[in-house]
Amino acid sequence: MARNTLSRSLHDLGLSAWFGGTLANAVALNAAAGEAGDDRATGRVANAGWDRWTPVNAAAIGAHLVGSVGQLRANRQRVAAQQGVAGMSTLKTLVTVAALGATAYSRVLGQRLSDAGGVPSKSGTRPSRLTKAARADLAAAQQQLDTLQWVIPALTGTLVAISSYAGEQQRPGEVLTGVRNR
Repeated sequence: MARNTLSRSLHDLGLSAWFGGTLANAVALNAAAGEAGDDRATGRVANAGWDRWTPVNAAAIGAHLVGSVGQLRANRQRVAAQQGVAGMSTLKTLVTVAALGATAYSRVLGQRLSDAGGVPSKSGTRPSRLTKAARADLAAAQQQLDTLQWVIPALTGTLVAISSYAGEQQRPGEVLTGVRNR
């Protein structure tokens, strides 16, 4: 088997940053923003953190996608010949599309909040009473972000697990059995 160190590294490092960064921001940044002093400052702090993360996250996602395409190209014969690999690749693609969609939608919502200026918030994603009363549209965006902040790490964590399974499928014994059973 040929080595694909560059594409595997891009795939793994990009996915690691996408997963780890979104999880860390959900666990730490949003909660820490709630310590900013008042609800308006909480919104500003959370938006500033997520705005800083966005270009890094975009680069991580890009690296992951480039690495994924490289891995698929390098393993195209195995995808066609080894039982179970095409199904795993299809599942991985579907979960990647879902993670991309959730991430993109999350960014649209986050940008809407950022553009609105210090939208009062109890944490980075929980609207304050003032926001609920005065700006129901922004409160709804915050509530959607409160869910998406956990959906994205769940999807990207699923990708990590599928990638681990894919690595197991590349063991020589698995390849031999999968090709024989095809």
